[in-house]
Amino acid sequence: MNLAELNRGDIEKSQIELLKCCGSSKWVDNILAARPFSSAAHLNVQAEKIWLELSKDDYLEAFAAHPKIGDSNTPEKAKNTEKWTLKEQAGMMTATESIKQELEKHNREYEKKFGYIFIVCATGKSAQEMLDLIRQRLKNTPQIEINIAAWEQNKITNLRLKKMLEDA
Repeated sequence: MNLAELNRGDIEKSQIELLKCCGSSKWVDNILAARPFSSAAHLNVQAEKIWLELSKDDYLEAFAAHPKIGDSNTPEKAKNTEKWTLKEQAGMMTATESIKQELEKHNREYEKKFGYIFIVCATGKSAQEMLDLIRQRLKNTPQIEINIAAWEQNKITNLRLKKMLEDA
């Protein structure tokens, strides 16, 4: 989808494409309401502004649209993003079995502590880096962690918006 299609195109098609970028339905609705965008940079600025105005429930909805780091089971809501996710989590391709097991263990701990999956912008990160990050972030309070996770989601969204426009 290019910028012109996003600005003037079919609402349903735009919703599908935007949900690939961010799984929050309210974020998608607010992006569509903010059209038209004068440039990709304008879209990114508005996307971030809208994201930061959302509630914790909206964040949790977006987080639920991601597979767990290192998990080959993609949630139904994320099936249409598998192509992007594989590239984003490319650092997992060379992970040792030990690192995969540690990530799986810490993913469970994280989800138990915070109530949602570990969200990290995995692009360009090795499996070891992601393991180090989850260990570090498990020490956070719930309030600090939701803010970090929301910021990570924002980074993912910005990268995916760029991919969406490039794939056009």
